[in-house]
Amino acid sequence: MLAGHLPAWSVGAGQVRTVLVVGDSLSAEYGLPRGSGWVALLEARLQRQQLPARVVNASISGDTTAGGRSRFAGLLAQHRPDIVVIELDGNDALRGLPLSMTEANLVSMTRDARAAGARVVLVGMQVPPNYGRRYADDFAALFGRVAREEGAALVPFLLKGVADVAGADKLFQPDRIHPNAQAHPIILDNVWAVLKPLLG
Repeated sequence: MLAGHLPAWSVGAGQVRTVLVVGDSLSAEYGLPRGSGWVALLEARLQRQQLPARVVNASISGDTTAGGRSRFAGLLAQHRPDIVVIELDGNDALRGLPLSMTEANLVSMTRDARAAGARVVLVGMQVPPNYGRRYADDFAALFGRVAREEGAALVPFLLKGVADVAGADKLFQPDRIHPNAQAHPIILDNVWAVLKPLLG
């Protein structure tokens, strides 16, 4: 545990919790007007509900789990988060990286966050079946496995209600990869359902 840092469940009433989001373009407002991404919407919701928490968005467009892992220790030391939201994986799939590598990186980050006294929210993703049914199924399953084995909370599918609904095209930017501003309140609700209980 970082010196002088209490874990989330030990934070006293009224003290401000720090929520660190480590993600890729889906969390970094890629192609969106500033302030319209789900992380910015999360910060606004916390303020509206007068919950004592601040959000640090350390997301980088194009990042992978390996990239996140390489900068993770520095982020923990700098921000001393009470809760860490890990949204890194989509680019691993887009590049066809070995699932064993993705899983190992997620396990490492989850363990490091918990050792630093933070609770972890692991954000799951799914890929289209054109990647191969087995790869797609194994990719979707690894998030639940890591969450169970490492004691993390789980958002099963970040894009639930966005990518898996009729007329989904209207919720995506022209590249058909990145959700548009209309989709991000839905994305926030998916994360909020898991994150809010950890805020106390």
